Amino acid sequence: MEILKPQGLRERKRKEKLERIAQVGLRLFIDNGYDETTLDAIAMAAGISRRTFFYYFKSKEDILLAHNSSGFMEAMRSAILEESSDASPLDVAKRCMLALVSQYETKDSIVVDQLLRSTEALRMRKQSHFIEMEDELAESFYAKWPGVERRKSLRIAAMLVMGTLRLGLERWREKEGKSPLAEEISGNFDAVEDLACS
Repeated sequence: MEILKPQGLRERKRKEKLERIAQVGLRLFIDNGYDETTLDAIAMAAGISRRTFFYYFKSKEDILLAHNSSGFMEAMRSAILEESSDASPLDVAKRCMLALVSQYETKDSIVVDQLLRSTEALRMRKQSHFIEMEDELAESFYAKWPGVERRKSLRIAAMLVMGTLRLGLERWREKEGKSPLAEEISGNFDAVEDLACS
């Protein structure tokens, strides 16, 4: 079992500043448009230098992606590691995901998704971000169920789980958040289970 260290003051302050810069950036994207918002404008509005901006983010895209995941995978990892190893990876991931997805159910989430779909470059970056999240989930599975012989099946499980999240988010945002996100994702997990039983 992984022991999580309490967050130090320095790390907490760094995280607060990162969140503040991300909020300022999102507000400027909404007010002025993504393409029209410069890094300098974000830095100025956040009260930091351009150099300091690059300490927290590599690009404007990263601000949107910070909103898109906002600590979700870290929370998933912690939740997965607390679960029983006797359950299947899919069951564990389903329980953890359904307990955590409410953080996506915000108006900001819908706005960020619209921005991420506004250009081809952003759409591609969004897709690569899901692959990064899938890698993180696979690593969490490897930590929970160590053993090289299970890695292939755990990797496939991570792909399935992220697929349920992606499709659930798409359907939830298409409905403009009018149905619970957990309901969409749960239905996707049911479809995976049905496929396994057919």
